[in-house]
Amino acid sequence: MSLQVRNLDYQIGGKSILEQICLEVKDGEFVGLIGPNGCGKSTLLKNIYRSYKPDRDTIFLNEKDVLDFSFKKMAAEMAVMAQENHVEFDFEVRDMVMFGRYAKKKFLEGDSATDKKLCEKCLREVGLTGYEHRSYLSLSGGEKQRVLLARVLMQESAFIVLDEPTNHLDVSYQYQIMDILKKQNVTLFSSIHDLNLASLYCDKIIFLYQGRIVDYGTPEEVLTHENIKSYFGIESQITKNEVTGKLQIYYLP
Repeated sequence: MSLQVRNLDYQIGGKSILEQICLEVKDGEFVGLIGPNGCGKSTLLKNIYRSYKPDRDTIFLNEKDVLDFSFKKMAAEMAVMAQENHVEFDFEVRDMVMFGRYAKKKFLEGDSATDKKLCEKCLREVGLTGYEHRSYLSLSGGEKQRVLLARVLMQESAFIVLDEPTNHLDVSYQYQIMDILKKQNVTLFSSIHDLNLASLYCDKIIFLYQGRIVDYGTPEEVLTHENIKSYFGIESQITKNEVTGKLQIYYLP
């Protein structure tokens, strides 16, 4: 599953948030979206998964305009893990994860044995075995984040969009979650706050600044001292990690 964004502009309250965004995420790639706070990352992702309504002929999945997809068809093709996940009514963890099967079911169809086994597998992958009957609202922020990731995995969609998926997570779970995502046989597009995580896991990186794409390429091409200084306003030292073979970024006060 591939994504194409062509000449996307977006305004909120008359203020331009995104300008002439053009990008492509190829089938099977893990592409990271980076940039300082307020640069438009979440707005771009919300246009892609239609929380905001983009203009026609701007966003395509496998060359098909996303505005032509029904909500159920969209959910079958694209799974989303957003930053804001307000739940007004409490549910058990198992039920929250099972909601990920919505797009795969017929009207009033119950949970199959396959669904239940997949739910167990997804909870195990995110380290929440034994939480099936816990109240979702009683969980910590990090535990809720892992439940939402399990729900995304339950969708078995070919394309996954994530907005800061490692927010609220301890360091060990940040890397566990990224490992899980990297192992999925899907296309991934995710905003990422931690540049070292982006360097370690992403095939390509898109650098967004003030609503425009200012760089695109491999982590080695994009995560440069010059870019970090210009767009984040901080000095850095960049080396190659001897263990991972990936870039390692150190920030200099």
